[in-house]
Parts: sequence; C-alpha cells; structure tokens
Amino acid sequence: MRFDVITLFPEMVLQAASCGVTGKAIENDIVSLTVWNPRDYTHDKHKTVDDRPFGGGQGMVMKYQPLHDAVMAAKVDAKPDCKVVYLSPQGKQITQSLLQEASELSQLILVAGRYEGLDERFIQRDCDEEWSLGDYVISGGELAALIVIDGITRLLPNVLGNEQSALQDSHSDGLLDYPQFTRPEVIDEMAVPDVLLSGNHALISRWRMKQALGRTWQKRPDLLNKKTLSAEQERLLAQFKEVD
Repeated sequence: MRFDVITLFPEMVLQAASCGVTGKAIENDIVSLTVWNPRDYTHDKHKTVDDRPFGGGQGMVMKYQPLHDAVMAAKVDAKPDCKVVYLSPQGKQITQSLLQEASELSQLILVAGRYEGLDERFIQRDCDEEWSLGDYVISGGELAALIVIDGITRLLPNVLGNEQSALQDSHSDGLLDYPQFTRPEVIDEMAVPDVLLSGNHALISRWRMKQALGRTWQKRPDLLNKKTLSAEQERLLAQFKEVD
C-alpha cells in the first residue's frame, strides 16, 4: 500500500514513521511513504503557502494552489481507488472499521493542515473525505496522519509477527480487549487468574470473552449499545455483572 502525506513538516512525518511497526513495514516494502511539501509548489520567492482570510478574523489560511499542485503530484500514476483525505476536526471520526475499509485501498493521500485551516475550495474540489481523531484540536494534521498510517499498516498482511494480533486488538470486534498478564505469576500478592494457567483453551477463551464484554460494559457502554450480542455473550456478560 502507498501512503502520501501533504505536509509543511515532512521531516516530522518521515522520522516518526521510521519507527516501530510502520518503519518495519516500509523497510520490508509492504508499504511506501512519500511526503509532499506545498512550499515546493509555490510560485513566489518567499514560498508563501498561506494568506489572510477573506472577511477578516484571526490567523492565516492555507492557499489553494500549492495544496492542489502537491496533491496532483502525489496522484501521478495513481490507481483508480486512490483516496484523498483531509485530516480535520470537522471530519467523521476515525474508527477501527474505517481503518479496516481504508486498508483495502492501494493508495491513500493524507492532507495535514496547519494554521486556521485550508481554503474551502481545496476541500471541496480535491478531497474525497474528511477524517477526525475526535472532538478536540491539535496544532496540525501530521500526528493524525501518523496515527492513520500506523492503524492501517498493522492491518496489512505480513506486517505483524502474528497475523491474529490485529484481530484480537481492542475495537477489532466492537469490544475492548481482555486483560493481559505475563511473568511473574505473582506480584505483591496479585496473582494471575488461575484459568490462564490451566491449559484449558476452551475455558480460557470463554474467560477472555467474558472479560472483554465486562470491560466494555464498565468503560465503554456506548460500544455495547452498537453491538448485537449472541446468547452466549449475553450469558457471559450477565455472569460478569453478578460478580462485579
């Protein structure tokens, strides 16, 4: 899969993406990452990418032409399913299902805005969608772009050491993850649950499902409201609530 990021801070994106799962995926040619700086597509000696907003107001607005030309450069040799996404607090919220859907694309162009925003005509003419991390504002879209790249990359084949890891993550099935434990078995009289030491995989599987349901009920009940539970899941959740 190919990622392209339109950004005024290309080093920020490249350096962060070189670490961890994404860095290994790039090194193994599973994904590619190219950055495009709108300043390289300006037509004045000062490389101006922003200007004052029409109608007055605080701050500056990123200009249409440098952004448009940067996207056009990123689209050279693009496949038909290439999508341009503006990372904006006004966009639809990024979810695991959205990332899963995006992982089927061959190319994703992410536009990282700065200042007070982008010229609306660029958003309307050049962007297919707007995505948001949530109902808050950060200084620019670079961090959001990196989160999207990481979230999608880990879903791609041959990226994670264990192909089942992504399937078992929180939100992958609409639930939060179950508790995890490792050695030592006891820490300050806090012991690992006996079921995890039993070797009985059926019991372990049921325990983990019960814990995932219970954690979701405790911490994110809104997720349960969106999910249709099986009869077995309803029973396990009822058992969790009785103990809780």
